Amino acid sequence: MALYGLKLCEATHHEVGPFETMNTKFRMATEGDPAGMVKVLHLLLMAFSWGMQLWVSFIAGYVLLSKVTRHTFGLVQSKLFPMYFYCLLGSNTVSLAIYAVYHPRELLNWHETIQMALFFVAVIVAGLNAQWFTPAVIEHLLVMMEIEQEHGLGGEIGFSTNRERYIKLREQDPKYKAHRNSFNRFHGISTLSNLIGFACTTINLIYLALHLASI
Repeated sequence: MALYGLKLCEATHHEVGPFETMNTKFRMATEGDPAGMVKVLHLLLMAFSWGMQLWVSFIAGYVLLSKVTRHTFGLVQSKLFPMYFYCLLGSNTVSLAIYAVYHPRELLNWHETIQMALFFVAVIVAGLNAQWFTPAVIEHLLVMMEIEQEHGLGGEIGFSTNRERYIKLREQDPKYKAHRNSFNRFHGISTLSNLIGFACTTINLIYLALHLASI
């Protein structure tokens, strides 16, 4: 009788429930090599993020600035940047999710931990820009443009034209000066966070390229 009870206890102790089986299968799947489609999606998302950041941050703005008036440039940027940062937030979030699924925290080595941190920082700065920094920049920009238009400014091409008149307006109009200072502050923070996100994406993309099996 005692022997039967011992065997029953051992059988009960080693019995594997359905949830434990599902968890084991999921862990084995995520710890292994991701499927081909997942790799393609991950690479496309990172390439999309990096290319978009490169174009918007370093090319599109300078081209527009040299071809259209200041106020046209401001209006285009006020429509472009919210969409840009929300697209960036979405692609960075999905990239982070894919990486996290296939790199469980307890199995991360030091360079994978750095990659995870870079993905996380890229998501954070894109979210801050989308939700707070960019709306603040646009709010002050539109007020500034309205005041400038009242003084016959904003129709020139490039920021070097009529610089003295803008400086004079800033000195004479306290409202314009306040909005200008706030604009510069939020624009600087937004630019810095955007560059941080670009650096994070660049480092992760370089690491991914260096570990490709073949080109």
